[in-house]
Amino acid sequence: MAAANHNTVKYGIIGVGMMGREHLINLYHLRGEGVAVVAIADPHIPSQQLALELAQSFNWPLKIFSGHQELLNSGLCDVVIVSTPNMTHYQVLMDIINHPKPHHVLVEKPLCTTVAHCKEVVNAARKRPDILVQVGLEYRYMPPVAKLFEIVKEGSLGQVKMVAIREHRFPFLVKVNNWNRFNENTGGTLVEKCCHFFDLMRLFVGANPVRVMASGAIDVNHKNEIYDGRVPDIIDNAYVIVEFENGSRGMLDLCMFAEGSKNEQEISVVGEIGKGEAFVPESIVRFGTRVAGRDAVQTLKADDDRIKYDGLHHGSSYLEHLNFLSAIRTKGEKAPAVDLQDGLISVAMGVAAQLSIEKGRFVTIEETMAEHKF
Repeated sequence: MAAANHNTVKYGIIGVGMMGREHLINLYHLRGEGVAVVAIADPHIPSQQLALELAQSFNWPLKIFSGHQELLNSGLCDVVIVSTPNMTHYQVLMDIINHPKPHHVLVEKPLCTTVAHCKEVVNAARKRPDILVQVGLEYRYMPPVAKLFEIVKEGSLGQVKMVAIREHRFPFLVKVNNWNRFNENTGGTLVEKCCHFFDLMRLFVGANPVRVMASGAIDVNHKNEIYDGRVPDIIDNAYVIVEFENGSRGMLDLCMFAEGSKNEQEISVVGEIGKGEAFVPESIVRFGTRVAGRDAVQTLKADDDRIKYDGLHHGSSYLEHLNFLSAIRTKGEKAPAVDLQDGLISVAMGVAAQLSIEKGRFVTIEETMAEHKF
């Protein structure tokens, strides 16, 4: 596991595009915790170069590989971060899990682009108790979301009945070779982007999903873009309703042409006795009870003084790394906070939503978890 000298945990990053470099910066800010990035793997030379420049500015010597297999074979790393394009996660993860040397893994969301691939990864990882795998559903760690979850857990709102999540934001960013413009590469917008929110719904209601109904379309973005003669097919807005085993319901309102928003995410959780809301990036939490009414609603500023780097996700990636490092250091006694099952179910919910739009009907999670293709 950790190297003997100074107990430094040595990281490798597979895929150093925008998110891979974001992980590199987060780990640099964690250097006081005894971590170092020692290797990267990426076939894309411009991404390699940008990562190398960052590492040089941090005074971290890096070994550069063009492929993940070479990085694994080098034996340099205790932990690997997988931040490659979505459609590559399955093969990369299987190669890591099947490698003779154990590497702990933090894999970016979504776990894989299909439920079948997620299940294969889950099953393969079960045979490797020497490896910890955490899925990068880091929105759980955003201070206002974490604070709202605390309020729910304390029972201040009573049993949760409804969770409404609104994400009104900018369009998808441009990625290497425009891989994120097509469903076949991303799993679809509701898998690629929204597995975060399906994961949060599950967390807040404390139950597993049963069925999903969605309506969505490509209405504004990417319609005039052409790549290799093809027009993007990723949706840019949707409404999704999720029903859970305990009778709770979740609703997602997604719009990716809504730059004119004060907050990118607004999360509302309503229980039998009260209501709580979280706002990002304002980092505000509001909560109140039915009995006390509107005048007694409290407003809190949510922050976390452990965060040394805010980055692209309001400090949540930093906290995600802190949490995973703690699980690694306790040699697995402390399980990763977001495990493979969480990753699998968040993808299954996104797949069900994508399928619901296509079929124009409710889709059960049982259907999406079945092996057959639709």
